[in-house]
Parts: sequence; C-alpha cells; structure tokens
Amino acid sequence: MPAVAVNLLEWQLQAACKGHPRAADFYPPMRMERKHERIAREHRAKVVCAACPVRTHCLQHALAVDERYGVWGGLTVDERRAIPLTA
Repeated sequence: MPAVAVNLLEWQLQAACKGHPRAADFYPPMRMERKHERIAREHRAKVVCAACPVRTHCLQHALAVDERYGVWGGLTVDERRAIPLTA
C-alpha cells in the first residue's frame, strides 16, 4: 500500500474496535438475522463506538468511501445514508 494511503488510515490503530472480542457485532452475519438480534448487535457495536477516540475519523472515512456495510463511527449504513451530502 502506498505510504500516503497508510498515513491516511493510521487512525485505525487507535480504534476501540481494533481487536475487540466481539468485532463481529460491527457487521451483519452471513445468515438471516431477526430484527431484535440486529438491533441488539448494532447497540453493542455502538457502545464500543461511543467511547472510541477516533470515532469522528471513522465516520468521515465511511462517508468518504461510501461504506455500505456495518457500524462505522457509531452509525449504521441507514443512519449514514440519512446524513445530507454537503457541497
């Protein structure tokens, strides 16, 4: 990976989710998930995000690359899509 790209993602080294034992909570499972299971999983991920020192960087990254899966910066894909685009 080019040095510039690596430097832009250094914030990930400080992420609260890095190496988290329940990292799977940040993404939907491969199997069907009931609504109450999804809500509980996303809540667990958001609790980790709430205390994350790089939450803003994470959210900005997800918005910039149009991340379509998972909880990033404390928001789900639907919550990120609801953020108005600025010019």
